[in-house]
Amino acid sequence: MTKSPRPSCEQVMDLFPQPFVIIDRDYRIVAANKHYAEHFGMDDVIGHKCHKVSHHSDVPCSQIGERCPLEAVFAKREATEVMHIHYDKHGHEEYVRLKATPMFDEAGALRFMGEQIQPINQYEDSGALLVGRSRSMLRMISLLQRVAPSKSIVLLQGESGVGKECVAQYLHEYSGVANGPFVVVDCGNLGESLIESELFGYEKGAFTGANTRKTGLFEAANGGTLFIDEIGELPLALQTKLLRVLETGTLRRIGGTGYQTINVRVIAATHRDLKQMVEAGRFRQDLYYRLATFPIHIPSLRERKDDIVLLSQHFLCQMEEGEQYLPLAPDVIERLMGYDYPGNVRELRNILERAVILAAGDALTPEHVVIEQSGQMPQSITPEAPGAVESERLLNRRNSELDTSTVMQALQQTAGHRRKAAAMLGVSERTLYRYVQRLKQ
Repeated sequence: MTKSPRPSCEQVMDLFPQPFVIIDRDYRIVAANKHYAEHFGMDDVIGHKCHKVSHHSDVPCSQIGERCPLEAVFAKREATEVMHIHYDKHGHEEYVRLKATPMFDEAGALRFMGEQIQPINQYEDSGALLVGRSRSMLRMISLLQRVAPSKSIVLLQGESGVGKECVAQYLHEYSGVANGPFVVVDCGNLGESLIESELFGYEKGAFTGANTRKTGLFEAANGGTLFIDEIGELPLALQTKLLRVLETGTLRRIGGTGYQTINVRVIAATHRDLKQMVEAGRFRQDLYYRLATFPIHIPSLRERKDDIVLLSQHFLCQMEEGEQYLPLAPDVIERLMGYDYPGNVRELRNILERAVILAAGDALTPEHVVIEQSGQMPQSITPEAPGAVESERLLNRRNSELDTSTVMQALQQTAGHRRKAAAMLGVSERTLYRYVQRLKQ
């Protein structure tokens, strides 16, 4: 009986959608798929050293400051995952995630390492509304693109800090009312009486202190988009009034007698479970169904960790002098990606802002990436880190009044470097200079 031909190793590897390579313990490439060769712009990579191809280096990456996955696999005999900076076929730096796996022979001896390379897009337009190319992010953007041109109400659901307002603005920019106003109201920051007057406005004399007519935000958003954030905080009494506006397209100011027609695209958002609130009698069922015409889940940052690099670069580009810290070192990226961010994108931005303050113009290192755990500063800032002695206490002084002992301590720890001392204290260099000048008087 004739045996069916079996696919070769190369044919099997070519089924991988991303660059894949097999390397021996001497850093020599013994097999690679077509995506690997194409990615690095080489016709034949077999026999070349992996560090020469990806790093343009004559020595292993462990000798130029990166953690070598090959050495880790052969040392521990287990799979590992690291972040690296490679050079693509155009000679440009790019961030990649390397997934390295040991390959054993029939006798159990470790012979090779299989390595899958996942390129991570590096830079995004600093003005981009939505930053990210992870699967969950692309799925969400696909939904946004479908619903944006329509007039349907959209309900954005997700944890605090995921960027609901950015998503709402994205919907507005791609809608048919993009040339109209984009108006935001946050129900979580307003009391019941303020929410009503802010949303619907009031007539002169409607209540004590109403000395003039006030235009509500629904009217202000006429011809555009009204984004109602934290709609789960809207009192029941106002939910009825909101439902009428959504159903009829008309509203009446507080103290008014007539109704006005408005043309507003409404986008609502909440971090609460509105279904659960309906069951508990704290949210109107009919309003919920009206709002949930097109619900969209905004993924948490831990659901789209592939976007952390892009987001970090985006935020650094927005910070004063933040671009000097790009590209981020691989060990900094690993530190950033090793955390689950309960505060989501907002927390990532805060961590990066703190890191820039601590770096104070020097190279940004993992020690500057301070992550709060259970309300406490972690041990990542140590006395050995540059400018980090007592940095927890100094950082906690931000937005507080300076005192002589703290200022002198900061100057002493930074060897009199005024800019670094100001960064540690969380104040501008000019503020510190003025304070020092007063001490001299």
